[in-house]
Amino acid sequence: MKLNLAGCTEDSITDGPGIRFTIFCQGCPHHCEGCHNPQTWPFETKQEETTKALFEKIKKNPLTSGVTFSGGEPFCQAGAFAELGRLCAGAGYEVACYTGYTLEELLKKAGQEPEVKALLETLDVLVDGPFQQKGRSLDLKFRGSKNQRILDVPKSLALGGPVLKQDGRWSASEEEIPPVKINYFS
Repeated sequence: MKLNLAGCTEDSITDGPGIRFTIFCQGCPHHCEGCHNPQTWPFETKQEETTKALFEKIKKNPLTSGVTFSGGEPFCQAGAFAELGRLCAGAGYEVACYTGYTLEELLKKAGQEPEVKALLETLDVLVDGPFQQKGRSLDLKFRGSKNQRILDVPKSLALGGPVLKQDGRWSASEEEIPPVKINYFS
């Protein structure tokens, strides 16, 4: 299968914890005000790449611990991203996805679009919801606005609704992390 891409970042530290391979897809229906990737909105073909070729690129860096699907809107190419997600998950990578849809909207879509369900089933983490300029904050970890949630997808699917990721790697705020005391004079 092929993906229509806007580009890739092979060693991202901003699209999730650890060193990640981030894939930016081309095409987005949301057009969020203040979007930091408006060049990804058009659905015209920009750069096509097969899922297998992308997977081979991902495997080249032994320091890569996770793969992030970003946009554009990955769920507009759900079938191909599901295939890539299965390859990545099978190789032990943490698979995350940013989407302008809420989990509730995706669960509804999954009832009519099997590829949406297939993509959800490959994910470990989902950052959901449209970017909202009024909720923008640079203090948020791995998300752009306060309405967006960082979800534990396997738990969310098991319960049929959103379950926040609680492992601290994705969602800990500075208030949740105890300060480290260092004695420089000992």
